This record gives sequence, structure tokens and C-alpha cells, in this order.
Amino acid sequence: MSNIEIKNLTKVFGSHPKQGLRMLEEGYSKDDILEQTGNTVGVNKASFEVKNGEFFVIMGLSGSGKSTLIRLVNRLIEPTDGEVLIDGEDITKMKRDQLIETRRQKLGMVFQNFGLFPHRTVVGNVAYGLEIQGVGKEEREKRAQKSIEDVGLKGYENSYPNELSGGMQQRVGLARALANDTDILLMDEAFSALDPLIRKEMQDELLKLQNKLDKTILFITHDLDEALKLGDRIAIMKDGQIVQVGSSEEILENPANQYVSNFVKDVDRSKVLDAQAVMRKPEVLTTYKDGPRMAVRKMEEVGASSIFVVDREDNFKGLLTIDDAINAYKNDISMEEVLVTDVHQTTPETPLNDLIGVAADAKYPIAVVEDGKLLGIVSRVSILSGLVLGKEKAEVTS
Repeated sequence: MSNIEIKNLTKVFGSHPKQGLRMLEEGYSKDDILEQTGNTVGVNKASFEVKNGEFFVIMGLSGSGKSTLIRLVNRLIEPTDGEVLIDGEDITKMKRDQLIETRRQKLGMVFQNFGLFPHRTVVGNVAYGLEIQGVGKEEREKRAQKSIEDVGLKGYENSYPNELSGGMQQRVGLARALANDTDILLMDEAFSALDPLIRKEMQDELLKLQNKLDKTILFITHDLDEALKLGDRIAIMKDGQIVQVGSSEEILENPANQYVSNFVKDVDRSKVLDAQAVMRKPEVLTTYKDGPRMAVRKMEEVGASSIFVVDREDNFKGLLTIDDAINAYKNDISMEEVLVTDVHQTTPETPLNDLIGVAADAKYPIAVVEDGKLLGIVSRVSILSGLVLGKEKAEVTS
């Protein structure tokens, strides 16, 4: 289910927006329309959807239309054309009272400039949205307190904005949006005014909150590293148009055009690609029921010196070397007694950056395990190939 559906959303700024819209339909470019009419195309037929609980990032350079787009989503800017469906209802057709209610009940907003009231304490700022909704003092302060604790500001309830750092002020803005308990958070360049270290802390904090609260987040940024770190999916904008939508890995490995390719060419792949991007199935597996003799035969067939061991339900148990298997067979020792169980394990989502050092020191390939199941293995060569060549070529090299 999608919380947000955007269909052919368009915004033309100027005295004759319909004329600009008509020229867009006829195939004129943004520059042509500006030159001939003086109208500026802010957003050009944007279409995408944000699923329930998804962290969706819109990224683009200054002037790409990303901030205009997010303001069209909650109608802070009136669209020229198109639809914005919030839980199936078109916000562009709502009357004022219904629009205000939808914003209060469904859309939380966090801006780049913190927008805090200097004369209100932290708790007063966080509770403000609830106050204008008519929520009683005891209830709104209770909900505000929970949000303050969620963003890590417990103990600062009675502080004023000028007593807080920039990062702490942004946490107050985030807490204010959370206090309204909306399903959707709209975040416009929320961390771009922060120092790099504080920005990273806020990114990490937001990811933790998302794992806990499972909100639907539409996040605007001009920073590619931030987009790749935060987004379940990313939309890249240029000249008011969305040129590609995909996961970090999809955009990195299969850029839609030269513009996107230029964007991602200097990205540190180790921070974007994860274990599942370069893992492969083991050439050979064995189970306890096969016994050491069968394990030796399987290793001989593929020329391997070790074999991964699972049970009947594919739960990972360890690794058996050829020497230990032969010893177990000759001396009638069970496979369990000679099994190597201290094999390095990782999850499918572990960034390659976290595995480089482990793989360099590991005697055996790293086992990729999820819910106890062996999904694949990652070797040092597959990591290096993935970083240098890309996913598809890494799989071939492995």
C-alpha cells in the first residue's frame, strides 16, 4: 500500500502558468519556456509513489525542483497540474478546512530552518502542534515528553532554543513533527545546515527512529552520500524532472543516463554495496546426515579444501576441512566433533566497508546468515571485485 502517490505533478511559476503547461505538453524545454514566456518550470510531470513505511529520498542539485516538489505534496505551493494522493485522497482537490485537517492528522513537516519559537521551552515548542489542535495540556505534554525522549533530548525539556546547539534544535523540530503522531514525515533539507559530524549523528538518529517508529518518510537532500545512506529508494531530479528512481544499489550499478552516471562515479562503493550484493552460493554444501565420507567426496568433485555444513532446514552449522573430514572418516568420529564453528558470519545488509578488514584476516570465506539460514558466502576476492568492477562482474569473477 502507498501512503503517497504523485501523478504527473507539475508546477509552472509565472503570470501565465497554463501557457507554460501547454508548451510542456507540446515538447518545449524548460529553457525555451522561460525564454519565450518568462515562466519558470519548477516541477515537470513528476510521478512516483512512496509505500507505507518507506524511507524515500528525493535528491538533486540546487534548482532541480526538489524543494518545490515537497511543498506541492502538502500544498504549501499550489500545483499547476497533476495529482497528489495521500492515503488515496487527492490533496489538490481538497477545500481549505479538509486540507488543514489532512496536514494536521497525516503530514508532519521538518524544515531546514528549525522554525522554533524563541520564547517557548523545548516542551512548549514540541507541544505546539497539539496545542493548536485543541489537545488538552496534560495529554499534549505527555505526548511531547515521549517525543523529546525519542529524539534523545530528555533533560532539556525546560531549555530555550538559544540554549541549544544547532543539532539539538533540529532534534526539537523533529520531536515536534513526531508528537503529532502522523504516519507521514516530510523533511526538506532537514540536516543541511548542520556541521558534518552533527549531521552524521542526526542521520544515524533518524535511521534508529525509523526502525522503531516505521514512519513513511519523504526526505529532500542535495547530498548524494546522505541520500544513499538514508533512502530505501531514491529519486534523482534534474531541471524539474525525475530522471531515475531506484534503490542505492540500482542507481549505483545501473545509472539511467550520463547525468546520473556522473553523479555516482565518485561514490565510495564500500558504503553502498552490502554483503548480499556480492555474495555467492557455496560451490558445495553438506549436512550432518551425509557423514564425513560423503563430505570428502563432494569436496573432491569440485576440488575444494573445505565445505560449509548446514542441517536439513539449511541452518548454518559451521565448516568442515578436508583434513578433518578424512580424519573423522578414518577414526569413526562424528562430523560435529571436528566442525569449525568460529567461522565469521554476517548479515545480508552489512556494508562491504565493514567486511574488508574481516575478509583480509579470515582464513575462510564469510558466511552470510539470516535467521540462522545460510544464504551465501563472501570471499575477499568477491568484495574487491564488487568494489572495483560492480555487482554483475563481481558475481562472474567469484
